[in-house]
Amino acid sequence: MSFFKKIFNKEKKETLDKGLEKSKSSFFDKLGKAVAGKDKVDDDVLDDLEDVLVSSDVGVATTIKIIDRIEERVARDKYLGTSELNKILREEIAGLMSEVNHGNATDFTIPETEGPYVIMVVGVNGVGKTTTIGKLAHQFKQKGKKVVLGAGDTFRAAAVDQLDIWAKRVGVDIVKQAMGSDPASVAFDTLQSAVAHNADVVLLDTAGRLHNKVNLMNELGKIKRVMQKVLPDAPHDVMLVLDGSTGQNAFEQAKQFTAVTDVSSLAITKLDGTAKGGVVIGISDQFQIPVRYIGVGEGMDDLQVFNKVEFVDSFFNRV
Repeated sequence: MSFFKKIFNKEKKETLDKGLEKSKSSFFDKLGKAVAGKDKVDDDVLDDLEDVLVSSDVGVATTIKIIDRIEERVARDKYLGTSELNKILREEIAGLMSEVNHGNATDFTIPETEGPYVIMVVGVNGVGKTTTIGKLAHQFKQKGKKVVLGAGDTFRAAAVDQLDIWAKRVGVDIVKQAMGSDPASVAFDTLQSAVAHNADVVLLDTAGRLHNKVNLMNELGKIKRVMQKVLPDAPHDVMLVLDGSTGQNAFEQAKQFTAVTDVSSLAITKLDGTAKGGVVIGISDQFQIPVRYIGVGEGMDDLQVFNKVEFVDSFFNRV
């Protein structure tokens, strides 16, 4: 049994191990072929390793960083056997992730704020944004927090209906308006309601459109300004939800959203159904934004607080 399984919640760790199974199976199959018949980490092995990392959706920029670090170790140690490659990769990837994801949160805690803690959730349609909001509401409620949802995606009836279903399922309040209403108006009403009812957390959904970046930037900017009329520090967190199963497309979405708003955290969903788990490593490194939550299953409790130590251990643990 891994050391990490002893110090972290066993059930959570097993869910994470299972959720990353496709990603690590694919990765180690490729790595095994890359080093087959070779004893020493040389230029040829490093070239093959680069291909393995890129094809595992780690991303080109992050892959180059990892290869450069391993090259430095090869130059320093003179000889590195391919049998050591797993350990070296694990160390270097853990080091990269530590540079972005400071700390190791283990539960769904929120910072102390004057008034409710406001999370504005952004992301394109279909990435699991509304589901993530629902699961977060469930986790915060389990912690004894009073939660209010804001149905700010007023352009899609399905989005409002889905969020309403989650509110009833979890047992939390929701603020919504008629279809086509101004999203900023929904945000304003949501915060006013949250303040009036002494809520602890606000989760505000937003429209997931990327067809016009100028419109998106203006809309998100307006929502922020209106919220600040109620709570000057809102939003406390702008969370971008990305679908991990889309691989490189998730990189592009992160690029688009970080260009138009100040994203402060990431939630990466649907990692259990894909071999593209390496995208967590690349996006975290490339955008220098902490990954706060990851989705590793469809169950209510399968949204996990991201812990870099657990993630790297699960990714490289083949027991």
